[in-house]
Formats: sequence, C-alpha cells, structure tokens
Amino acid sequence: MAAKLDLSELLDALDPHANLAHRHLWLINLLAWVRGSGDSVPRAVARVTLLLDALQQRPEVRTKLQAWWQVLLGTVDATSLLADFGFSSRSAFASELAERLRLKWLPGTPETADASSLFSLVLCDKFDAQWLNALDDAAVARLAELLQVNCDEVNGGTCAWVPDAGQHRVSPWQATLLEALTFCTSQIRAAGFSPELRLRMSAPARETAPFHALDRDAIALQAAFLQNPNTHTAARQTALQNYLNQLDACRHAAASVYTHLDANGISVNLVFQLRQLRTRVLRIRALLDCLMHEQPQRHTVQLLAQLVLVGQERRSVRALIAANSSMLAAKVAERSSETGKHYITRTRAQYFQMLRDAAGGGAVISLTTWLKFALAALGMSAFWGGFFDSLNYAASFVLIYLLHWTVATKQPAMTAPAMAAKLKELGAPGAVDGFVDEVAHLVRSQVAAIMGNLALVVPGVLLLSGALWLVFGTPMIDASKAAYVLHSLDLRGPTALFAAFTGVLLFASSIIAGWVENWFVLHRLDSAIHYNPRISSLLGQARAERWAGFMRRHIAGLASNISLGFLLGLVPAFAAFFGLGLEVRHVTLSTGLIAAAVASQGLDIFHMSAFWWAVASIVFIGVLNLGVSFYLAFRLALRAHNVSGVDRKRIRLAIKDRIRQRLGSFFWPAAEPVLPPAQGPQNG
Repeated sequence: MAAKLDLSELLDALDPHANLAHRHLWLINLLAWVRGSGDSVPRAVARVTLLLDALQQRPEVRTKLQAWWQVLLGTVDATSLLADFGFSSRSAFASELAERLRLKWLPGTPETADASSLFSLVLCDKFDAQWLNALDDAAVARLAELLQVNCDEVNGGTCAWVPDAGQHRVSPWQATLLEALTFCTSQIRAAGFSPELRLRMSAPARETAPFHALDRDAIALQAAFLQNPNTHTAARQTALQNYLNQLDACRHAAASVYTHLDANGISVNLVFQLRQLRTRVLRIRALLDCLMHEQPQRHTVQLLAQLVLVGQERRSVRALIAANSSMLAAKVAERSSETGKHYITRTRAQYFQMLRDAAGGGAVISLTTWLKFALAALGMSAFWGGFFDSLNYAASFVLIYLLHWTVATKQPAMTAPAMAAKLKELGAPGAVDGFVDEVAHLVRSQVAAIMGNLALVVPGVLLLSGALWLVFGTPMIDASKAAYVLHSLDLRGPTALFAAFTGVLLFASSIIAGWVENWFVLHRLDSAIHYNPRISSLLGQARAERWAGFMRRHIAGLASNISLGFLLGLVPAFAAFFGLGLEVRHVTLSTGLIAAAVASQGLDIFHMSAFWWAVASIVFIGVLNLGVSFYLAFRLALRAHNVSGVDRKRIRLAIKDRIRQRLGSFFWPAAEPVLPPAQGPQNG
C-alpha cells in the first residue's frame, strides 16, 4: 500500500519531531516507494534520482530531512547493524534455529531503537540489494552529501566513539565504523579463545596464538587512523596491513579445526561457530573498505546491499541447515560410499555370494513374519503393537547383519553414495563406460539380493506354517486374516504410495546410522569403553578392548538396522494417532505375508484375483522401495560431494547403448577371462 503513495505526499508527511514509530514508518514508506513493484532496477534507480532532484528543488524539505536524519542517528544504534546483523547472539546451532523460526513467524515493530530490527523492515526485499548496487557514483555522492552530519549535530555534540586528546575528531559514521570494528574483533577473539575451538586447532596454530595479538593490532590500527582520518598515510597503511595479516592468521588457525573434525567426527555446533567466525572476518574487511578505502561511499552502498542479502538469509531455516550440515552430510555420504562398495558385485563369485547372503536374510525374515502374526494375535493397542513390531524387526535386521547376510532394501542407501562418487571422475578417458559398468553391476547386485531374499522367505514361511499345522492343527493365519493380507497388498489400493513411503524410511535409517557413527566417533566412546576405569574394572581390560573394537566397527550397522526396525514399526502407529493412515510396504516382508496367506488358503488361492493383484504389487513394492531410497541417497551424495555439471544426456545414451548391446549384463555377470598359466624358464 505504501508503494502506491506519491512522492510529494511522502515529502509532505515528513516530520522530524514525530514519535519514534511514526518516524520509522515514514522511512519504511519511502523505501517502499523507491522499490515500487520490485521488477525493474532502472525504475528504482530513477526514483532515487527523482527523490534527490525533488529535495534539491525544495530546500525546506531538504532541511527537514536532514533534521530527521540527525534524530535517527541519535536514537538508533547503528553499531549493532554493522557489527552484529546476520550473526547469532548464541553459539549453539539449536538456539540459532529457534531464533530464525521466531524471526520467520513473529512480526517486527518499527517502534525500536535497534538498527538491525529497523533495517529488516526498511530494506526487506532481495530487490533492494539489486537497485543499491546499481546506483551510479553521482547518485551515491549526492546521497552522501545529503546525509552528511557532524559530531556537533548528533548526541548533544558528542560522537559515539570519543578519541583521545591530541587526535582528530571523526564523523559519526566513522565513529560507528570504528566501534563496529572493535565489536567484531572482540567477537573473533572470544571465538578463538573458546575451548571448543582452541582444543581442536592444530599445534602450530595454538603455538603462534594469533588471537592474542589481534586486539593489539586493532588498537594500533585505530590509533593510526585517528591521527589522520581522511589522509592515507604510510603509518596507517602499515597498521592496516599488520591487522589484516593477523586477521588471516586467525582465520587459518580456525580453519585447522576442520581437519580435526574430518578425522574425529563432525559437530554441527562447531561448524556453526567456524562459519560465524569466517563471516565476521569478511564483515571486518567490508567495514575497513567503508572506513579506509579511497572510495568509501561506494563501499558503504555495497555493504548495505550485502546486509540486505544477509537479512534475507537470516530468516532462512533451510539455508542454516544446509550450510551447517554440509560437512555432516559429506561424512555420512563418505561412510555410506565406503560401505556401499561392498554391496556391488562385479564377479560371478561375488554374485553367487550375494545370492547366498540374501537367501540367509530371507530365511530370517520368514521367522519375522511368523512373529509379526503372533504379536498381532495378542490384540495390543496401536502403540504397543507397533513397539513390539519394532523390536521384532530390529532384532531380525540385527541378526541378519551380525550373520553377514543381507536384506535387499538396505543396499540402495549405501550404494547410491558410491555411485555419486563415481560421477566426479567422468572427465577421465573411458570414465563414462566405467560408470555404465558400475550401473550394470549395481542393478545386477540388487536383482540378486531381491531374488535371494524372496527365494527363501517364501519356502521358509510355508515350512513354518506347515510345522504349526502339524503341531497345533492350525496354520500361521486363518482364512479371514489371509483375506485381509491380500486386500491390504492389492495393487489397486494405496500399496504403491506406502511402498514409496517405506523407501523414505529406508533412506532415513541410513542417515540415522551416519549421524550415530559420527556422534560415537566425535565423543570418542570407543576410547572410553576401552580405557574408562569403571568399565575396565567391570569387564576386564581384554574384554573392554574387544568391546571397544566391536562397537567402533559395527556402530553404524547396528544403528542402521535398529533404527529401521523402529521406523517400520512405530511410524505407522504414530501416523494412525494423527489420522494419516500411513503404513509400510517392505518387499521381503510383504512377500512373506503373501506366502502365509497361501499356506492358509491352500491351492484355491490361485483362483482368486486378489492373490494375483497382491503378487503383482510385489514388483512395484520392490521397485519403489529401492528406487526412492536410492534416489534420496543419491541426491544427498551429489550435494555432499559438490557434484555438478554432469552431462546427463551422455550418460543416458551410454546406458541405452549398453541395454541394446548387452542387456544380460544387468542380470547376469559375465564369465571372467581365463588367464594362461605362467610359464617358467625353459631349460635347454
């Protein structure tokens, strides 16, 4: 509404003696008029020129505006805007997340003396950064002349920063910049002295102690500037260079923490603090340009434009999570990539081993199916039924993991990062053909895993049901339960949606596994199990060492399988509580359910259309379980590895050529070449 006001109406409404809120509302309306509809930078720049021309033609309004500006400088703390805008007042990631949610959801008020809060209301659109950067030097010079005031005109004749005797006085803007530099320097030193960062810095960084000398160089720079604020002297240039060098040394010392994090686990809070420190260094450089550059006015406009973008990002929850979780995502992707390589078969021996491992997993799932029906027969409430289903699933998956068997749906979240890592090597000669080979290996491995799972889960359930019939005179489930199973798995129902949802849970379990392993390593729990006196006295030194090694090797696998079990069991129960009606459709478990229905109905089931619709759904469940899980993990790995600019068309064409020429390679491994026996030296 304010953008539709006429310029003359805005200028007539200017009142330097209005109360705080109305003075700030006038500024908000003025900038809304400059912004216009926010679709044309030249028009916004032209409005700024029109404003300056109007003020030149109306001296009385120009005088009122300058008086209004003096009142604004005397009542609003601009130092907080320059030094703190865009930074968190807390060092914890969770606190910053809560603060951003507050800024996103709660409205601001113009009745404030905080320049940061006012700035967010005045320059509240990304478009403002565009037209600010587009202002020419003439317009910037006219604005600077219009808004230039002296110390005697603000705060009752005193500056915000008072120099020592014998030094030149500085303008209010220069005093604010000096004070902002002091605050930023103090924040960087405080971050460098914090034990979280200091203890993780490299030994050379701790020995040189760059944060100790930063304050000294900052004071020397301010003293050199105050000797001649408007003259570029050699002493000032030397002090500036010393300060910048010390600032770089602090930045490099803080960057050495990343090496420690990469080797000893990622902490999102530490990454957050490191990013804050790095951004403050950049802010200091921008402040120095505004204070000591030959064209300070131009750099001041650039700083304001940068603050506009900072204000937009300050409200973005997605940007916060993406920026501070990127290292953790990369670590998870790296761990999954190393694990995923073992799930991709390349030779016939590995292929048949995958079949055997998957068959073992299918045998265990047949027991899981029986226990699922046994628990359902107890008639527990939704939560407790889901809880004991979770224990059933988790115990089964952990047993399969410890026996070194496999479940087909666990593989995509692990193999996707390995495939994404291959995309970084596509520039090498023959890399595309090598990537297509990996695709064929991956598809073949997934097919082998599913075939192995299903090949034993069906006979396993049938044998268990037959044994129950012989012992108790009743199959695993009765006819009504069998009919319900077939109806719930009918392809014409929501089965496909539930299968895709299960793929999301499969991906989520891999993320949980990576996070738990990182947390385990970050807190050095393996060392604690090994050397903690209480644990050593309880277990004995040798057993404590074995347990520490076991947990370090298997913590990710245990976390992945346990979390998947609880996700499959409890998420449907919680979804039912909220009336969402979400269920899980796991391909191996669903096949076991159908096998139980076959054992209950006998041969007559083959004449039922519901059976064939349920059988058809198994294909879709398997594809969606694997596809959704693989896609999500692949996208995460691409972002974590910073893979971009991939020639997708070239890859698609190569895969199509492989399908036309060697379709069988996606389902059956090629015979390995037989090497001729090595010949020894001939005796002659």
